[in-house]
Amino acid sequence: MAQIITMPRLSDTMTEGVVATWLKQVGDVVKEGDILAEIETDKATMEFESFHEGTLLHIGIQAGESAPVDSLLAIIGNAGEDISGLLSGNAAPTVEAPQAETTAVATEVTAAVAPQATTLPEGVLVVTMPRLSDTMTDGTVATWLKHVGDQVNEGDILAEIETDKATMEFESFNAGVLLHIGVQEGQTAPVDSVLAILGPAGTDVSAFLNGTPAPAAAAVENVAAAAPTATTVAAQPTTVVAQDQTNNPTGRILASPLAKKIAEDKGINLSQVKGSGENGRIVKQDVENFNPGQAVQTIQSAAPQTAVASAPQVKEEQKAAAAPVKPFVPAGEKFSEEVKNSSMRKVIAKRLSESKFTAPHYYLTIEVHMDGAMDSRKLINAIPDTKVSFNDMVIKACAMALKKHPQVNSQWTEANTILNHHINIGVAVAVEDGLVVPVLNFTDQMSLSQIGSAVKDLAGRARVKKLQPSEMEGSTFTISNLGMFGISEFTSIINQPNSAILSVGAIVEQPVVKNGQIVVGNVMKVTLACDHRTVDGATGAQFLQTLKTYLENPVTMLA
Repeated sequence: MAQIITMPRLSDTMTEGVVATWLKQVGDVVKEGDILAEIETDKATMEFESFHEGTLLHIGIQAGESAPVDSLLAIIGNAGEDISGLLSGNAAPTVEAPQAETTAVATEVTAAVAPQATTLPEGVLVVTMPRLSDTMTDGTVATWLKHVGDQVNEGDILAEIETDKATMEFESFNAGVLLHIGVQEGQTAPVDSVLAILGPAGTDVSAFLNGTPAPAAAAVENVAAAAPTATTVAAQPTTVVAQDQTNNPTGRILASPLAKKIAEDKGINLSQVKGSGENGRIVKQDVENFNPGQAVQTIQSAAPQTAVASAPQVKEEQKAAAAPVKPFVPAGEKFSEEVKNSSMRKVIAKRLSESKFTAPHYYLTIEVHMDGAMDSRKLINAIPDTKVSFNDMVIKACAMALKKHPQVNSQWTEANTILNHHINIGVAVAVEDGLVVPVLNFTDQMSLSQIGSAVKDLAGRARVKKLQPSEMEGSTFTISNLGMFGISEFTSIINQPNSAILSVGAIVEQPVVKNGQIVVGNVMKVTLACDHRTVDGATGAQFLQTLKTYLENPVTMLA
């Protein structure tokens, strides 16, 4: 039977996605776990796996096109199957695992339970152990949040389930009374085994439990991979990708998270492992059966030929990338072109508009004499294997100042002002499609060198769209630095729900007065944009005074 695959929700804020690349074409055979396409969200580009097997019969969204979440992405079924009914909307669709809707779940529930109709009472739904990751074969129930006899509503958390990757919350997509628990806390069971049974209060399900084997795909509340909560989804990418290694023609290494973990424990270089999965993907068995000695011999014998064969191709690809095609514009003629807005650009536009028009902004600017910071940085960078930037010093100084002025480290709600006593600083990073804000958690507890290495890592991965959504969430204050572009002063729009954002300009040589004498000094202007609902003018000014003291006398940050 043909299955409709919909545009998945790959991040907690995703409302639409762009198909960056199709890795399967119409007519190709698709196996469970195969990568169907790469999908661009508002935060990153992620690989999208299939949870079904069959032939790819239809592609609903072409490469480069965008569509809302739940739009028809593709149809998988038997070769030659008639899908005209699905395309015309006459047949009830089955939704792809990462994006289940209640109606779709109900459809699959009916289909899955139908063979057991003689033993399963009417209105009873079997909840099976969900497949919460691409490598998961069984799961362990860590905690039951509902007990037998409890009323379960749609969206309630039934249990916390441990996978090979993490512990995730498992939601119910149906309502009813919890009649039976099939896997007790601490117990492990295979995917698709009976986890629980829901139904009308007082329903007798003993006949089903005593005489009927567990259905292979019973009442699948795990159709959406249980749609873990937004933070859980954000923290779990579909596939781990390492850019500096390769075992397939696309220049990336494909390995399941479990395989990667086993390789890390055994000290195995995944670039030497030959994958037996789809598109050369490395799975658990490949790592366990890996022979290091044999792999080294193979690599040594193949390396010269590979290098010679690939060199011309690499050069051609570099030339093609370095010379983008530009449209020809005749002299004296008007010319314009339309560039499609990316998902990231649309989200940036929406959120910044909301921030600008809902939060009453005001701006405070102060000059900071950076001679002391420059001397301190020179001494710090003289230490071997240590490199600290001025931006790192600003981040550290802000973290220290926020400890003294928690009102700036706050957020507004209609009922309350939330004062955050933890300090998570977001650092704005310019990327090709716009702007992302990776977050340094507990910044005040980090040293300058730790801040420097963390910012370098996050910014590097942000520019190649390899940040995880969880790494861009939870900021309590934001810093935007355009000093490296020669901008001496600017204002920023607050990154809500933060109450403030600091705009950092360039360090400029200019005349300053010291001890009654005009001398050349190094001055940096910083501008604090505040939400007047939470931060009053005097509070913002006091924060800037504290920040100025730390930056002009970095040794005070040790006090």
